[in-house]
Amino acid sequence: MLEQLWFTAILNRLFGTAIAGLLESLHIRLKHPEAPISNSAAMEILVCLFLIIVFLAVRARLSVDRPGALQHTFELVHGFIEQQSHEIIGPHSEAHTPFLVTLALFILFCNLIGVIPGFESPTALPIVPLGCAIVAFFYYQAQGFKHAGVKYLAHFAGPMPALAPLMIPIELISHLARVLSLTIRLFANMFAGDMVTLVFFSLVPVGIPILFLGLHIGVSFLQTYIFVLLTTVYLAGAVAEEH
Repeated sequence: MLEQLWFTAILNRLFGTAIAGLLESLHIRLKHPEAPISNSAAMEILVCLFLIIVFLAVRARLSVDRPGALQHTFELVHGFIEQQSHEIIGPHSEAHTPFLVTLALFILFCNLIGVIPGFESPTALPIVPLGCAIVAFFYYQAQGFKHAGVKYLAHFAGPMPALAPLMIPIELISHLARVLSLTIRLFANMFAGDMVTLVFFSLVPVGIPILFLGLHIGVSFLQTYIFVLLTTVYLAGAVAEEH
């Protein structure tokens, strides 16, 4: 059995049997039936629970006259992403702000949780960035169809009907490559950051590793920004008026 984090062990002890039974009833084979919940899944669950608690705390303390520090922080994040999406997408971009903010916060805290001893960043494994990339892919494609209807398919045919047989496979490959690009960029940077930090902690346990922890935090913010920025750009292309 793979080494489990303490939080993963708790989840497997409480829900492992039920989850294993459910997956087996669906004829899904488990590599470790005694521990069906992986570390990455446990970290994602923890991040989701943390964000829900924080959102509830902010919601309970919303105030126009005396906003707290937490409210100011979330208003700053919301305003930054809303302004960026308005500049890239244009009018009516506000409808996409909730998705982009949620995506940004989830990825950011998945990146940062690895800094805490006893936890690890789920984004340092390819399955989690891939999941985020697939969600972003289906979201902007769905918004493209919602915005233009069936005419959205004309986007894949290119500007000239005569070039459609050539452009359609190129566009399809290009859109699928976006999923791969988003996945590899996030995974590779977070995995490399984790490895560098672990190596220096094992060699020099005091002093120098703190600098790499700071670098890890900086990379976490940067990769979150890039992921959301690229998602916004793809979304802008899907809902552009030309379609």
